Amino acid sequence: MQTQNKMLEQQNSQVQENSGTVVQLRTQQSMDDKEEEMSRSALTAFRAKEEEIERKKMEVREKVRAQLTRAEEETKRLAVIREELEALSDPMRKEVAVVRKKIDSVNKELKPLGQSCQKKEKEYKDALEAFNEKNKEKTQLITKLMELVAESERLRMKKLEELSKNIDSLN
Repeated sequence: MQTQNKMLEQQNSQVQENSGTVVQLRTQQSMDDKEEEMSRSALTAFRAKEEEIERKKMEVREKVRAQLTRAEEETKRLAVIREELEALSDPMRKEVAVVRKKIDSVNKELKPLGQSCQKKEKEYKDALEAFNEKNKEKTQLITKLMELVAESERLRMKKLEELSKNIDSLN
């Protein structure tokens, strides 16, 4: 009778230990799920930002193109006007020359702005590539961590089973 009671007590303690381990595993899995969800959320947010940046970049590019086109059209129009003014009278020639010089000056200022835009696009691409590489590395490390935790749990369960068998063999 006492032997049966001892066996029942041992079985109950084993069940409690095993259920504790299951709760720990579920808690760990829940935490892993939360971390994975947070990673997904961060990735989604990053992609949304990336799309917004790309859209704004395209808007800026279009504005620069529009300004360049307008400047070229204005240059052509002013060249035509200048020719017409030269045909009419000499006093207006000086004013047209001043305006033309201003247009040339603006065109010279536009060229470095276009180059600066291209340089910043390249820097953005490089930064984005570096970010993607680090994010990939993080994902790999998370995967490795999950594997290590799973292996650790498996080894602990194996050790617990061995200890349980040793206890059972003692009785």
